[in-house]
Amino acid sequence: MKADRLLSILLLLQTRGRVPATELAERLEVSVRTIYRDVESLSAAGVPVFTERGRHGGVNLLPGYRTDVTGLTADEARALFVLSARGAHSDLGLDGALGSALRKVMAALPAPHRPAAERVSERILVDPARWMQSSQAGAADGPDLGELQYAVFADRRLRLRYRHSGTPAPVEYTVDPYGLVNKAAVWYLVADLHGEPRLFRADRVLTAETTEETVRRRAGVALGEAWAALREQVERLPKDVPARVRVRRGRLDMFLRIHGGRVTAPPPDSGAGPAEEWVELALAFPAPAAVRSLLAFGADVEVLAPAAARRELARAAAEALRLYQDEVLP
Repeated sequence: MKADRLLSILLLLQTRGRVPATELAERLEVSVRTIYRDVESLSAAGVPVFTERGRHGGVNLLPGYRTDVTGLTADEARALFVLSARGAHSDLGLDGALGSALRKVMAALPAPHRPAAERVSERILVDPARWMQSSQAGAADGPDLGELQYAVFADRRLRLRYRHSGTPAPVEYTVDPYGLVNKAAVWYLVADLHGEPRLFRADRVLTAETTEETVRRRAGVALGEAWAALREQVERLPKDVPARVRVRRGRLDMFLRIHGGRVTAPPPDSGAGPAEEWVELALAFPAPAAVRSLLAFGADVEVLAPAAARRELARAAAEALRLYQDEVLP
């Protein structure tokens, strides 16, 4: 669009001072003639822009001229301030530089867009670090954040139908939202339920309805504080249960393909020394019951420790045997 192109030319000139018309044409993927027509349009609109011919010529902006970023829409302004989330900038030591840059952008924004941009940093938080530094996959299908986002920005209570993990029937809640958090590519709603902080995974929200009731947050509590408390609760959960198993070497590749994420130490190099029939591995499971998944390998995998995991596997095998004992040949 021509308006976007004119804004791009203006911002480039403010940054560079003088830019050859050929370079502007190449950057904006138009002809040099179009650039000169755009320069005439900017001049007619009162922008002090002019051209100079010759070897060192180009399109110039009068020194000292600055304009506000009037080309930004409200959504574009809000998108910019999602960048203020903590994470990669902290790792690179750029938090101060990012804050300074956003303050400059805020000063240049059209006045009607400033309140919306300021509220983004209060209502949206991105935390890229994985839970306890372990691998966690995001949802297969992205959740619909539209209604959640609307309630967050409108400061309204939310009525949810929510499906908890491992629970087939959904539960209905009316909650007081603080905001949305993106944690390791998974979106969460941070909200109070009966005055207590709760975390709702967005892709488990079956339906969401914004009510007419004003949100009832705890006094003096902001999104960052509520999120920090909830994150601490999650990370205080019991750690994974370590286990030692042995795997037949012929099945090792398949085992690692399926359970490689649970291996806590690299498997021994099969090229070093004589090839033993069995390979021992150190794994970690969220609970002793999780070792039941190893039954898929039958007698090609044996759990060596802990004893609780061996008992769990024995119980699972006994249950399967009772189910199929009539099929077992004498």
